[in-house]
Amino acid sequence: MRTNSKKAILVFIITIFKKKGMIYILNKIANTIRGLSIDAINEANSGHPGLPLGCADLGAILYSEILIQNPKNPRWINRDQFVLSAGHGSMFQYACMHLAGYNISLTDIKNFRQLNSICAGHPEYELDYGIETTTGPLGQGLGHAVGLALAKKIIATKFNTNKYDLFNGTVYALAGDGCLMEGVGSETASFAGHLQLDNIVVIYDSNDICLDGPTDECFTENVALRFESYGWKVITIDGHNHDEIRTAFATAKKAKQPVLIEAKTTIGFGSPNRAGTADAHGKALGLDEGKLTKDALGIALEPLFDVPEDVKTFFTNLQQQQEDVENTWQQEFEAWKKDHPNLFKLFELMQEQPITPTLIDAIKTTDIKPGVASRASSKALIQVVNDQFSAFIGGSADLSCSDSTFIGAEDIISKSNFNARNIKYGVREFAMGAIAAGLSLSGFIRPLCGTFFTFSDYMKNAIRLTAYMKLPVIYQFTHDSIYLGEDGPTHQSIEHLAALRAMPNIQVIRPADTTEVRGAWIKALETNDKPTALVLTRQGLPELEHSSIEGVQKGAYIIHQEKSDTIDFAIFSTGSEVNLAIDVAKKLEADGLSIRVISVPSFECFDEQDESYKERILGGQIQQRVVIEAQTSFGWHKYVGMNGICITIEDYGLSAPAKDVANHFGFNVDQIYTKLITATKAINAV
Repeated sequence: MRTNSKKAILVFIITIFKKKGMIYILNKIANTIRGLSIDAINEANSGHPGLPLGCADLGAILYSEILIQNPKNPRWINRDQFVLSAGHGSMFQYACMHLAGYNISLTDIKNFRQLNSICAGHPEYELDYGIETTTGPLGQGLGHAVGLALAKKIIATKFNTNKYDLFNGTVYALAGDGCLMEGVGSETASFAGHLQLDNIVVIYDSNDICLDGPTDECFTENVALRFESYGWKVITIDGHNHDEIRTAFATAKKAKQPVLIEAKTTIGFGSPNRAGTADAHGKALGLDEGKLTKDALGIALEPLFDVPEDVKTFFTNLQQQQEDVENTWQQEFEAWKKDHPNLFKLFELMQEQPITPTLIDAIKTTDIKPGVASRASSKALIQVVNDQFSAFIGGSADLSCSDSTFIGAEDIISKSNFNARNIKYGVREFAMGAIAAGLSLSGFIRPLCGTFFTFSDYMKNAIRLTAYMKLPVIYQFTHDSIYLGEDGPTHQSIEHLAALRAMPNIQVIRPADTTEVRGAWIKALETNDKPTALVLTRQGLPELEHSSIEGVQKGAYIIHQEKSDTIDFAIFSTGSEVNLAIDVAKKLEADGLSIRVISVPSFECFDEQDESYKERILGGQIQQRVVIEAQTSFGWHKYVGMNGICITIEDYGLSAPAKDVANHFGFNVDQIYTKLITATKAINAV
């Protein structure tokens, strides 16, 4: 009994020493995060020290105890994922990742915010370095995180079995007050609560300070109650108390719903003159305040960018443990492959996302009723894609019955069914765009999302980040012009084509008939390094005699050939207006004129063609260039020149039947014919 007592006392003493040692090293890790952040931001004389200083304790525990990851293989499929939604605090992430062993060196950190540095001003998607997504515009990181979490649920549902629980990772996101002020933060949180995503944990850096000053000057709601109403579990802690942080993460792991950890922190923690103030938010501490802060925290003043040896040793040992975890998982994965070859085949297909000749042939040959709206043509093809493309998932912002994105014979994703292939996002366009980006970031899903074209404005910033990250999301935008009719100018797209065409690294395709819709879908599916916007009609479109799938691939092609070498008018057009342009051409030809009509479904695809092809389409003895498009003329002058005739719309639409609206704006054969004949006479007079 005495021996047992001695053993118990010895175990107790060892436990105490281990706990004290862990407390010591965690404090040291937190302060190392702070020291690296102070030095990097001071070196750049640019950045946001407030979050790294305030959240360092959270980061120390997150990266030392919580995240299941292997920094030596940042693409490991079953890793936990971290998203810094409050992207301005990027040095927090870089410092944590450097310590954890990711491929972010001290040299990279010393070059924070400098040209070609991995450590950019805001995190930029670089999966080989472990950065899961690009963030910066506040709130969007939450959308990406929700998309990643949803993807994990879909993958787990498809591939886990009674014997193998291989896919069970968690997504952690760090958000600030600004993220939760943004509408997209609310939209995505509401959606995650609706689906009861129990694999996402959002850490809310609740420091009561924003860039302009105290949050109570603009933000006084009860965030905890809001998230509870969404269906989230909310845990409130002291964000500097390691025991509370650890307990919160443990509780979150057991929750059956999404979790918000409201961590009360002090922005700029440790800074004698700036802590708890807006001055800590967005500018370097400077050398003097940096020294005072380091001194207050017990951080060595020299050398700069110091990582203590015991911190290095701790993470070196941790890295070996993390590699062992992945190796064990890989062994189980190999056993799963052997036991479930059909599941593994599906797994590979979802990862590789091959566009097979069979799928292409089906898109080309599927029977579609003639004369339907391009949205209806696309709907038919969506069913084909769904049948043969395993990574495909559709979704719409409460308009699937109208934007024609609903995949027939497939269920709707719900909290009890993640094996479905339709997502109803509700009236949350911005969230839809951000979540779709997250789904794509998973590497297993090719998402389609749809809404009316005019509402693309609500999701513009999400589209922009998707384009920046080169993610192959497909957007289906319908009701694309004034031909929407009675719903009026609020719903009629005027400037939207120009806005999307102005965005780098996105291909915008506005097809003229079913044949061009087929070409548009093939082009979208074959493009894996940028998003695609399919811009489609509500009204029916006739089948055009010379429309071409291959022409769509090239972005522009001659759909109506001139009758002589001298071309009186070269008419450029897109979408529903191509048929109108051909009808105008035929009436002009009755007067003996020579007319070329060029269908231009995609500026971006055409601009990628070689010069010889461009010359074939644009060249020749052209007397006058004309564009006919029921949108603003912005952007067309690069093809038609400054003297080109623009039959476009330079004002907002009207509420009236579609035909009446078209006539009002001069979109009929007779009015365009008269305008062009008048132009011809003027040219001849000169």
